[in-house]
Amino acid sequence: MGTTQLESVPEPKYWHLRTVLSEALDSEFAVGQVLPNERDLAARFGVARATLRQALEQLELEGRLQRRRGVGTTVAPPRVGVAVGSAELGWPGAPGDAWQAEESDRATAPAAVAELLGIAKEEPVHIVRRTRVTGGQPVAADLVHIPASSVPDLTAIDAPAGPARARAVLRELRRMEFEGQDRSVELGSARADDARALDRLPGAPVLVVTTRYFGAGGTAAVSLATYRADTCRLTFGADGVEIHHTPERQAS
Repeated sequence: MGTTQLESVPEPKYWHLRTVLSEALDSEFAVGQVLPNERDLAARFGVARATLRQALEQLELEGRLQRRRGVGTTVAPPRVGVAVGSAELGWPGAPGDAWQAEESDRATAPAAVAELLGIAKEEPVHIVRRTRVTGGQPVAADLVHIPASSVPDLTAIDAPAGPARARAVLRELRRMEFEGQDRSVELGSARADDARALDRLPGAPVLVVTTRYFGAGGTAAVSLATYRADTCRLTFGADGVEIHHTPERQAS
């Protein structure tokens, strides 16, 4: 990457730097290659490190860069496609579900989730943790919150912990007649647990897909699925929300 002094431009300096860096990623760097450290990059482009960080954070948000523990900032691979639209209609854990059940615990739900479920804030729920892998890469982590009233016969299940317990909770939920679901999507920051599951740093940009599952005349479960924002591109259409492949970028 050659030295480039930034001239006075009408756009913010960090945004112009982001454009220069993006062009360099296309022409000079390969997927997975580690970028020079911040001090060297700032010196080459004649900018303050704060300006450089803004540009790097923007490129990370756009999926061009990844920050990896113990490695540094690397060039991100092309985004992968993960469907989260009409193909997922139905209870979580139904046949064909792409998620892998990992664990199930009893704990109080976040206040916003308790409100969606229509339960008291202090009422414990079953929380099933799931992960989703595409092309060998973890792309999403999910927490399914299920009140005891949705799985009344769960006490008879002899599966104390681990994936077996998680699958048992979801299996009991599916005994209820499915009445529909709705979804919302928003940009968020990765919590510590989700960051570990997704091989990201805490606070990294993520897409949070909240799904309400309806049964017995009310909300039977709420899912909070956290997708890596650097690997996913959302498109809204008549069939719901889908994540599509990004065309591969050329790198030398």
